[in-house]
Amino acid sequence: MDRGRYYRCRVSLGRGKLLIVTYGAAAAAVKQATTTIPIVLAVASDPGGGLIASLARRDGNVTGISIQQSELIGKRLALLREVVPHLRRLVIVANAGYAMPVLEAQEAKATAQALGLEAARPEIWRSEDITPAFEAIRGKADALYVISDPLIAANRTLVTTLALSARLPTMLSYGDYVAAGGLMSYGPNFANLFRRAADMVDKILRGTKPGDIPVEQPGKFELAINLETAKALGITVPVSLLATAVTVRSNGLGSQASE
Repeated sequence: MDRGRYYRCRVSLGRGKLLIVTYGAAAAAVKQATTTIPIVLAVASDPGGGLIASLARRDGNVTGISIQQSELIGKRLALLREVVPHLRRLVIVANAGYAMPVLEAQEAKATAQALGLEAARPEIWRSEDITPAFEAIRGKADALYVISDPLIAANRTLVTTLALSARLPTMLSYGDYVAAGGLMSYGPNFANLFRRAADMVDKILRGTKPGDIPVEQPGKFELAINLETAKALGITVPVSLLATAVTVRSNGLGSQASE
């Protein structure tokens, strides 16, 4: 399965029975396909968006991990403004073809404008739209807010390379983007989310109904910073941020700092 699209696997529960573990944008499609096969959402932006009735208890076949991206917007913008104090013009990079990235982009734009920033969002529908979008914003932005989804994730190296070429600092969703050359990210640790999803799978395999397993939300978020990218952009990262970063990347290597 192409990682840039989504992960999906089926686990046998016995003759004629399946369990589906899904990741990212596949969640809505899988939920539409079945109301009986147990579904574990390993990573979903907002399982409440029509997929479940309540985070705590539900009748139904779905459980999993909710990232709640919209709740992180304000924190990400605050971090970006610490690193880019002259920030006035923000460009929001998102896939226009999926509902959840579009919703987050709308909320990010509204939050940015409430902070007194100019905010724009180029139309990106496919991989071929990314390079022209960056050409169109060259010289018209001070920083980028990049929203992750399968399309953007599959092109994360292109996105971070184009951003660096245009000398644009980036706020990203996950550390993978920072490893690809992005400036900074703030979000949950994916490995931990998949471990929790595995625990849910184990419970279902032992007989627990998905509707009896509450949907969880990450209790911890990580700040990742690429010091080589900061140096290339001429940015001095405040010591206060370096002190709280879980992962500081330099020369492609990750090092642990205080949490």
